[in-house]
Amino acid sequence: MFFVDTLEFEGLGNRSYLAGGSAAAVVIDPPRDIDQVIAAAARRGVRIAYVAETHLHNDYVTGGPELARVTGARYLVPAGAHVSFARTPVADGDTVPVDEGLVLRAIATPGHTPHHTSYALAEDGRGVAAFTGGSLLIGTVGRPDLVEPRLTEQLARAQHASAHRLADELDDEVPVLPTHGFGSFCSSSQAEGETTTIGAERRTNDALTLDVDTFVTRLLAGLDDVPAYYAHMGPVNAAGPAPVDLTPPRRADAEEIAARLAAGEWVVDLRSRVAFAEGHVAGSFNFEGEGKLATYLAWLIPWGKPVTLLAETPQQIADAQRELARVGIDRPAAAATGDPAGWVREGERLTSYPRARFADLADVRRRGDTVVVLDVRRDSERAGGHIEGSVHIPVHELHGRIGEVPDGTVWVHCAGGMRAAIAASLLDAAGRDVVAVDDGLDAAADAGLSLTSG
Repeated sequence: MFFVDTLEFEGLGNRSYLAGGSAAAVVIDPPRDIDQVIAAAARRGVRIAYVAETHLHNDYVTGGPELARVTGARYLVPAGAHVSFARTPVADGDTVPVDEGLVLRAIATPGHTPHHTSYALAEDGRGVAAFTGGSLLIGTVGRPDLVEPRLTEQLARAQHASAHRLADELDDEVPVLPTHGFGSFCSSSQAEGETTTIGAERRTNDALTLDVDTFVTRLLAGLDDVPAYYAHMGPVNAAGPAPVDLTPPRRADAEEIAARLAAGEWVVDLRSRVAFAEGHVAGSFNFEGEGKLATYLAWLIPWGKPVTLLAETPQQIADAQRELARVGIDRPAAAATGDPAGWVREGERLTSYPRARFADLADVRRRGDTVVVLDVRRDSERAGGHIEGSVHIPVHELHGRIGEVPDGTVWVHCAGGMRAAIAASLLDAAGRDVVAVDDGLDAAADAGLSLTSG
């Protein structure tokens, strides 16, 4: 009897899979921190016989080479992927026996990348799972614009053809198990729901319900900004990532924190946005450990800049370190935990800024006070409606564009509060008077704020 275990990585919006039988298994698209994959196999009591990549990933660092080395598994990588390490190249139609009665078949599905390969798992000749990586996702497909701008339309057309190939070759009841689509920016749009099948996608997925020209036009029109750190992931994965080091970082005292700030390094406070606003080290930035830490910190930080982490507990540091290692931020320069009062030197004080709701902003405007309203959502979000008179700078561009924010107290908002907190910390560190709007955007209209679109 076969099994499929899903390993979820909510911070990056990705999934990996462990699939096999009674004795052996295959791992699809493993994360950088392979210890949890090994633990999952141990719980099942199976040997990892194969490690398979659907493509060279653009949004995270793979653990594939290290997992294959540690377990002795064969490392399956699409033959068209140009890599600098030993692997078993996989071509369309190749099969490998995972366990008794279980066979994994490679299906060429170019589109997300030119070499993208999906894998169909069959038990006694019956299809039981389709590992589709960045090809066919839940209600959408992987974005085709991460390789080379000149190839984007060609790859979008390939996505359409690949989706149809999967639908033609696999039965309706076969589960579709993608790597992307759960918050990852590798998805052309976000998945709706947690599970799907070939039959469900046949009925609802644009790639399978629209003609190719309409599909391509709609797909390309919906593409949004790409996280800056993606530019570094492909080359790292092609070269073969080094083993991850999750040993605790060195402890920083108040003097070292001050010195690192003075040197222009990043000091990142992982606490909640509420706690950060109430009191934080001047010059530090707030990226909540419970939010999309890896995505937004890796997107904003100048690549290679040393980072020091601040948190309430060592476990929060360890969790953040694991998350950041998945996107190539391998070793924090230092870390500090405990009472924030201990993070500043004797005679210095923590700084703070206010938080508010949209109703508070409406009250300020009704009084006639002149304030700057800064919207830090992405372009596509703003196009759907924004507060009249607001300034727009997406959060991932703000660090380099703070000088464009008009003078005055800045009321900064996003769609829910997390990105506004990041932006507020950037503005606060730059010496601006800021109010972080911690509220859902739906409340803006309810508060009487005028919304406009376009």
